[in-house]
Amino acid sequence: MMRLDIGTGHLQWVNAGHPSPLLIRDHRVIQALESPGTLPVGFGGAIPQVSEQELSRGDRILFFTDGLVEEHHVGDEPFGEERMLAFVDRAGCVGESVQEMVRGLSHALMRERGGVTTDDATLFLVEWCGGTADRLVTVEV
Repeated sequence: MMRLDIGTGHLQWVNAGHPSPLLIRDHRVIQALESPGTLPVGFGGAIPQVSEQELSRGDRILFFTDGLVEEHHVGDEPFGEERMLAFVDRAGCVGESVQEMVRGLSHALMRERGGVTTDDATLFLVEWCGGTADRLVTVEV
C-alpha cells in the first residue's frame, strides 16, 4: 500500500510481502526503496512499518509483485530483477512515457513467458509531476 501527497511529493508505503518498489530518477533506477517487510495482509505478524521518501518532480516509482521477476519458461532462468532493471533503464534512456514503459515491460514479460502465465504479475508505475489534483489524468494501458 502507498500514499502519495501529490502537492508535496511525500511518499509513504508499507511492504507486506512484495519486492521493494524502485525509484526511477532522471530516466534510470537509482535505488530500491527498502522497507521492513511483514507478512502479507491476513497472515498476522508484526504491524507494518510506514516508510517514507521525498520525491523530486519527474520521479517515477515502480511497484511490482514477485511474479514479475520470478516468471519464466519451464526449465529456464527467471525473468529476474537484473533483467527488469535493464529494461527500465533502457526505456528511460529513450524517454518512454509511463504508458509506453508499462506496456513495454508487460510485453517483454509476456514474451519471456511464451504467452503462458504461470504466476501472477502486477506492476504499477507512478510518476510525480508536482502540482495539484487538477493535473491528474488517467491513462489506459
